This record gives sequence, C-alpha cells and structure tokens, in this order.
Amino acid sequence: MRWTVTTLLAGPVAPLGAVAASGIAKQALDAPCWLGRSGLEGDAQADTRRHGGPAKALHHYALEHYAWWISRIGMRASLARSGAFGENLSTIGCTEADLCIGDVLALGDAIVQVSQSRQPCWKLNLRFAEPAMAALVQRSGRTGWYYRVLAPGWVAAGDALVLLERPHPAWPLSRIIAALYDRDTRPQVLGELAALAALPSSWRELFARRLASGQTEDWTERLSGPAGKRHLCDAN
Repeated sequence: MRWTVTTLLAGPVAPLGAVAASGIAKQALDAPCWLGRSGLEGDAQADTRRHGGPAKALHHYALEHYAWWISRIGMRASLARSGAFGENLSTIGCTEADLCIGDVLALGDAIVQVSQSRQPCWKLNLRFAEPAMAALVQRSGRTGWYYRVLAPGWVAAGDALVLLERPHPAWPLSRIIAALYDRDTRPQVLGELAALAALPSSWRELFARRLASGQTEDWTERLSGPAGKRHLCDAN
C-alpha cells in the first residue's frame, strides 16, 4: 500500500478565539523538513500534556474527509485547504479504514508507526465556530490519527507514504474508533483491546475499566471544555 503526501504542515502556538492558545493553525511547508522523535522541526503544541510528544509526534488527517465536512457544517474558510484539523500530514486515499494500529510506514527518509487515533477536544469548537464540532468529529469516526517516529529523517510534500509492516491486521483504526466512541461493552472486544499491546497504556486501561465495571466514560469536559469556558465555545 502506497500513498502520496499532498501537504506537509507545521506551525507555532497562537491565540485561538478569546480563551485559548493552540498549535492547530498550521501552514503548508514548501521545503523538506526534519522529522525528529517529537515531531516536525518548527511545529509546536500549546497543551503539551495532552498533545505532542513521542507517541503523538505526527498528526495525519485524510483530505477526502473535507468534502464530507463541508456537506455537514457548510463551507468554512479553514476547510478551503489542508490544515483545518491541525494535521501535519495530508493525503488522499488513506483513511482510518486503511491503516491498522501498529502499522509501520516509510515516510520520505523517516520511518513512522501508527500509535493511536485522535481524541477530539473542545478547541475544535473554537476553530470551526461550531459549538458541537468536537462531538461531531468523534461521532463521525473521522478523527485523524497519530504516528510515533521510529527513525527520524527528512520529509516533504510529494513524498511517498509506504506500508512496510502490519502486525495487527484485525484492528484497523476505524474498528478501534468505533469500539471506543460507540461505547462498545462486549466483553470479547473489550478484552482484546485491553490486551492489545500496540495501543497506548491509557487506552488499554480504559478498555479494562469498561470491561470490569460495565460503565462507559463521560467525555463532557474534553468535548465541551472546562465548565468555566463552555459558553465561550459557542458559535457567534
């Protein structure tokens, strides 16, 4: 399996609305960029506890999802080009259904590994001036995903993204996303996910807790924002 990088993006932290700072507004890179263990040179995140780091070094979002979003929420300036969702990597033909957790891929001179899907947060509501945007992204399954960097190297728009290894073919990202966000409580599914070593430990622990308790999670704060800021996420 092989795809072409249509756009490579990075950017600094900047104000987002009146209540937050974010690195979501990324710009296309015209020249090759160094991809290190923590991400692209010149790329930054405001909330480094929840974003960035070795397990979330590179964010990939499928460009073909944009047409669906335009049909769903209408045309927005941010949807006119790649980068609306804060992605570093934009491609056509590669979605959450096409990659599996743990997949290893060549990207330019680098080697990357699919580490997890994105968990959308309330800053998307500000980005799109749409108070339920994070929840919509979660329900749609069009979340995007992250890579860890196994071997640093130079990358650029136009580079090939080539699948090298697929250790977990039974677990495409779309299946994991559905289990997580559709609040799957089937013991067999939860047991397999809790034992899936390719998932982050926090995800395995979540599935184990759900299996043990039969209870699903409350994502209100992640999707809507801290209680004191929720009204500021409303569209104007």
